[in-house]
Amino acid sequence: MFPTLHIFHKTVFTTFLFITFFCNFAIAEISSKQREATYKQLEIFSNVLSMLQENYVEEIVTEEVINGAIQGLLFSLDPHSSYLKPEGFKELQEETQGSFSGIGIEVTIKNDLLTIISPIADTPADRAGLKANDLIIEINGVKTKNMGPYEAIKQLRGPKGTEVTISIHREGWENLKKFTISREIIPLQSVKAEFLSPGFIYARITNFQSHTSKDFKTKLQELKKEYPINGFILDLRSNPGGLLNRAVAIADYFLDDGIVVYTKGRRDDQNTVFNAHATGEKKYPLVVLVNEGSASASEIVAGAIQAHKRGIIVGTQTFGKGSVQTIIPLPDGAGLRMTTARYYTPDDRSIQALGITPDVVVPFIPCISPEKEKGQRKFIKEIDLENHLSGTEESLQEKKNNTDTELEKRLLEDNQLRSAFNILKSLNLFSEYKAVK
Repeated sequence: MFPTLHIFHKTVFTTFLFITFFCNFAIAEISSKQREATYKQLEIFSNVLSMLQENYVEEIVTEEVINGAIQGLLFSLDPHSSYLKPEGFKELQEETQGSFSGIGIEVTIKNDLLTIISPIADTPADRAGLKANDLIIEINGVKTKNMGPYEAIKQLRGPKGTEVTISIHREGWENLKKFTISREIIPLQSVKAEFLSPGFIYARITNFQSHTSKDFKTKLQELKKEYPINGFILDLRSNPGGLLNRAVAIADYFLDDGIVVYTKGRRDDQNTVFNAHATGEKKYPLVVLVNEGSASASEIVAGAIQAHKRGIIVGTQTFGKGSVQTIIPLPDGAGLRMTTARYYTPDDRSIQALGITPDVVVPFIPCISPEKEKGQRKFIKEIDLENHLSGTEESLQEKKNNTDTELEKRLLEDNQLRSAFNILKSLNLFSEYKAVK
């Protein structure tokens, strides 16, 4: 069986980036000099292991020691290469198809520290207030400094209803802050779509799962029955990634042709190109929201749209995960994950350690509602006057005002969404003016 090539954005994870095509993975040719050096080092390893087995203060479990050595070998290469024990490899295969129990965060090893890429929307971690780039210093009182990535995720997961306590350091904090979070079943629903106002769609994709592109298209077909689409906001903020082929499908929805993403490695069979196809969709104005929690697959979507000048990217610099990991099944049910390539945007940019720079940079500013002053002046309108003449559209206007109030509240609480909506309306007006000319 040929191994499947996967793309990951993290070393410890609650969702996974997969690219579901097959490749021949042969053992690369190495020179006799390299082989001789390798055998010499393996001999040293074997001697050390023998000495431990015979002389260590306590009897060692050889399998555990060798597994630890393999993990150390891969982790010394980069944060994303690792050895998956059978249970970890099984979880990897299952998680894009079914839900799991945990707190809902995506993490990686950054500067040797366990770092949150982003909390998944509407999960316990999100509701607890965890943020992208938070450092997890302790899990249930155990330091994470030398904790392996899979050991860490094992500690974060657990049965529904159980609690985990994590100690967090955030830039600007003087002391660690402890969060005790109850684990929940993390569902795979990854798409939400609605009209912000008639004709203007807001769609949020929280991660890319096996059914994401199908759910996305289904929801849009339902919305099209209400109003024609005049503008679109695609929210990829705090989207840590997921299945690459699903991300390509989302980008393909907005593009008619050209490259979506391509990968480049040392071997020819690690080089792959993904192209867009004509969909016949109307090319309405598009704004894509991103932030520092947007990683990997979400960066691919944003990068493709930006490179093809299909839409405006708004928000803050993205995470910058642009490497490809190949997953190789091993005979005992375990798996080997190693970095084999980098991926590039259609305009030949490597995202690795750089990320996507928005076209319009808009830092997120938390909403602080100002207290209303007593006796605040209110401007009087005709509709406020006693015995005013009723207008023929007054009842419709009242309904519209209620809708506008809800929209204004939502936009007030989210300055990035507010900027995106204003840009979208401007693009729509420009398109209308251009069409008239």
